[in-house]
Amino acid sequence: MVLLTVILLCAAFFLVTIQNVLPETYQVERFSSADETIRSPVTIENEQETERKTRDFVQSVEDRYNISDEIAEEQTAYIEEVFDAVSTLNQQEHRNNTMESTADNTNDTLRPEEKLEQLKQLLSSDLTESVNDDVFYELLQAEPGEREDAKERLINSVTEVMEEGVRADNIQHAQSEVEQNIQLSELDNDMKASLVELSRFAVTGNSFFDAEQTAEARKEAASNVDPVVIRAGEVIVREGETVTNEIYEELELAGVLDDQQNMFPVIGLILLIFLIMVVMIYEMSKQAKNKGLDKRKLGSILFISLIVITFMKLFSLYTTSINQLFFAVPVATGALLVKVLLNERLAIVLSMLYAILGSIIFNGQIPGSLNVEAGIYFFFSQMAGIIFLVSVKDRLAILKAAIGMTFINILAILLFLFLSIEKYSFSDILLQSGYGVMAAFLSAVLTVGLLPFFETGLGILSDYKLLSLAKPNQPLLRKILTEAPGTYHHSIMVANLSETACEAIGANGLLARVGAYYHDIGKTVMPQYFIENQMAINNPHDDLQPRESAEIIINHPYDGADILKKHNLPQAIIDIAIQHHGTTLLKFFYYREKEKNKEVDEKDFRYPGPKPQSKEASVISICDSVEAAVRSLKEPTEEKIEEIVTSIVKDRLMDDQLNECPLTLKDLDTVHQTICETLKGIFHSRIQYPMKEAK
Repeated sequence: MVLLTVILLCAAFFLVTIQNVLPETYQVERFSSADETIRSPVTIENEQETERKTRDFVQSVEDRYNISDEIAEEQTAYIEEVFDAVSTLNQQEHRNNTMESTADNTNDTLRPEEKLEQLKQLLSSDLTESVNDDVFYELLQAEPGEREDAKERLINSVTEVMEEGVRADNIQHAQSEVEQNIQLSELDNDMKASLVELSRFAVTGNSFFDAEQTAEARKEAASNVDPVVIRAGEVIVREGETVTNEIYEELELAGVLDDQQNMFPVIGLILLIFLIMVVMIYEMSKQAKNKGLDKRKLGSILFISLIVITFMKLFSLYTTSINQLFFAVPVATGALLVKVLLNERLAIVLSMLYAILGSIIFNGQIPGSLNVEAGIYFFFSQMAGIIFLVSVKDRLAILKAAIGMTFINILAILLFLFLSIEKYSFSDILLQSGYGVMAAFLSAVLTVGLLPFFETGLGILSDYKLLSLAKPNQPLLRKILTEAPGTYHHSIMVANLSETACEAIGANGLLARVGAYYHDIGKTVMPQYFIENQMAINNPHDDLQPRESAEIIINHPYDGADILKKHNLPQAIIDIAIQHHGTTLLKFFYYREKEKNKEVDEKDFRYPGPKPQSKEASVISICDSVEAAVRSLKEPTEEKIEEIVTSIVKDRLMDDQLNECPLTLKDLDTVHQTICETLKGIFHSRIQYPMKEAK
């Protein structure tokens, strides 16, 4: 039964979440108009576009060159050589002329041709072969001051150009720059022309292509290119927009075309559902072994889970990135119902599973993504409901728990707002906090409203139902009180004993109390035949045969079950009424009959059963006998109470009446001690201790 329930649940989980993981596909043609806005369901790199972008970046990287400072220095050295040689020659001529003039008052000046020849002899062959003689002649004829200015202008211009690097393909451009710089000087035209001619010799290539540096620069540029990524949720094409080749390629890359259905997300969802199934089977099987789950409770888990995921799915249809409506989902309804109807441990386990499913349902139908905010919020909201629902005394306890849930919901919402890098206005904070308040109180209201359905429709016995059955104004309790007052008092005493004992061993004390209230309802059929109701009347059994008396007594558990069924009381209460005597022997009437008939069959004086199946029914069966036995004592001393309780517990064990219940020997010992302590407290004022004789 557990396996079937889990399979049905997981099938429902799969159907609800399949749309959230399976990409939607579209019928799109190239160069057509888009019928609707299409978003990318996945985050994926456009490798082709990334490659194109990388190629453009690499091509934009300029070639790297090495500039030779040595060549620049050599060329400027040539210029200095020319000017220095001219200056040296002129100075030498000036000295010679001065000496000759002093000696014989004659001035034998060299002819220009001779001076030019002497200059050429002083210069390097590279200069004399490459530079026109007119340049040298002009420099020789220039005034020293003008020549110095020309030298400085030329060297500075050449140095500036050479430092920037002169490649073989831009020598002419470099020479033009030097020429332009010379032309802007205040030198005479002949000098400018000479300098231009000399600069054409001086300016030469000193920048050479560096293949290694160029490759490294291009590699670095390629590594710095950010990949072109289509983000999940990003609009690829808007409604009415023309589907170009580029857009079509992006649609194809995102896998949203009709012929590109991707089944991997479905496989991933199946694996997730399988893991959820494993957890549920483990937890529910464990509780079923301890008789904590029956068909009705399994059915309630199924219905509660369907209600929770239905709410989440409905709210997800209206949730957007702007309007985060998942904050208003009354997801805590499931946790509250499971805790009230079943137990807290199962509520915690299911809360975690609901939170996981919520993170998928609210993923904006973007396959491969989870709404972590929704999952965390759902988890804390449900845990708040479980934690704050402490004392289940009335239905107002759920509304009180809603206040605690409200506080936690608002804290979780503020947590997300403060962690976000986006700026929120006060109205946004107020709106989303309002969603949290709405979720808390809607969960409480739904829980209160749905409880009667599970209690009545599925017969689930909740604490609320037990508390309502324990009210003295219940018709059946009034029936016992008016028709069998002795039985009513007996039931109250058994209820006190049973509740205390059950709580001591971890059983449901409230169920034991209420079950004890109704366990002897069958005695109202013939109340005068039970000793506790025989006040001021003769015992009618004195006029009956033992078999007849036994038949009346034996029938009361089953008469009670019939009455309880007619009044639609929960099955757990009916089971206690039927099982509280098990298959015990009516010893009094059995031995009376045996006195007359030695061949009497013991089975005729035993209750048909069944034996107690639960801890609560077993404890009530013991307390029922103990209370009747102790009440019959004239002087209930502590020793007598201890003796009676020990005797009854031992008798139940020896008679195999506790074989079918989950009580352990340790539990039985605890029950024994608890009953004794409770009875000693009740009868303390009535115990008379023996007085010492006066000496």
